[in-house]
Amino acid sequence: MDENNMQILTEEIWCKAQDSAFLRSFQCASVVDGNFEEVTSTVIKFKPPLYRQRYQFVKDLVDQHEPKKVADLGCGDTSLLWMLKFHKCLELLVGVDTNEDKLRRKEYKLSPLVGDYLKPRERTLTVTLYHGSAVERDSRLLGFDLITCIELIEHLDSEDLATFPEVVFGFLSPAMIVITTPNSEFNPLFPAVTLRDSDHKFEWNRMQFQTWALDVANLYDYSVEFTGVGDPPAGAEKVGYCTQIGIFRKNMAKAAELCVPEEHGEHVYKVVFTATYPSLQQKKYRQYAVVNEVISQVYDMRRNLLESLKLQDDKDFAGVPEDTGTSEAPCQCFQPVLTQLNANMEKTPKPFCVGNVFYVPLERLFSLPKVQHLCINVEMLKTLIADAVMLNSDGSAVMVDIHDEGSDD
Repeated sequence: MDENNMQILTEEIWCKAQDSAFLRSFQCASVVDGNFEEVTSTVIKFKPPLYRQRYQFVKDLVDQHEPKKVADLGCGDTSLLWMLKFHKCLELLVGVDTNEDKLRRKEYKLSPLVGDYLKPRERTLTVTLYHGSAVERDSRLLGFDLITCIELIEHLDSEDLATFPEVVFGFLSPAMIVITTPNSEFNPLFPAVTLRDSDHKFEWNRMQFQTWALDVANLYDYSVEFTGVGDPPAGAEKVGYCTQIGIFRKNMAKAAELCVPEEHGEHVYKVVFTATYPSLQQKKYRQYAVVNEVISQVYDMRRNLLESLKLQDDKDFAGVPEDTGTSEAPCQCFQPVLTQLNANMEKTPKPFCVGNVFYVPLERLFSLPKVQHLCINVEMLKTLIADAVMLNSDGSAVMVDIHDEGSDD
């Protein structure tokens, strides 16, 4: 099917959905076993609420596929974006909506908080909100892994609905697209409901949505599968889910073509908000994380030493014969704890005391899993901590006063 025929089909489906008599007759015929009065006699409540079920569906997809770049078209109050920003896999999160005022009122939800600076992400995440429409082409949304359109298409008039596939599937062409829309067959279960929202231009039954979705998928080389959220009550199972969902996946042969440079240069959206979250990819946050880990581990090791010495003093006071080889005590007291952290640690130089100064070799610290994750080698570790801790003369060990009690707090 070419794009002209696709537009004709879209207009036909849209016009049928506009015909309220057609809509009502189809809905009434779809209620199970003539039990309409019985089914609608009680108010239907979804637990969790239907909008949360839709968001959870997307969240589960992100958990499963771990996309790096996600955009939500028609993002509204940004609640879905807020839920998704906690995913560690994400590097770019974009919301697009035609209501600029609402975006500005809700942008605070997407700003980094104090905790984001205290515990930076592994990957840098940039969140951007654009004022724009899902039927406008903007090259900044090219090459995305996932684009979501949650309860969006039913707000489009016939002209925009015909343009929507050309832009989202044809131009943006992400690896995956999720579209949710009301299932009109469910509507008779809501008292006095024809359309669920005054701004809805149409609401499709399952056959209408699936016909449209399959033709779009075929035209733009996607596969599509159908599901939904919002289970019907007992006795009305045949009406299907309250919200119907189409999950579109780009043909694998075409997926390799997704990394398209922004040569089109079409930037029609207006930036309303953008924020970059602190991450360990940024030097200052990596340094902060390394220094905190090193200081924490050094003082833990020193505390272990002091506790072992106190135990030894208690034994002596109780008349227990003193162990031989007391000079080895500082090394022995670390072995059980450190071996649990990293078996390779025992191959590195052990902490030691000289007078009232406690030394922890950098090689020992580098063998710690978290430190090794943050630093390429011992030299990098030394560079990152040099300005924050005291090193010995040749820079091979961290030094702390053995009796500096305040540092343990």
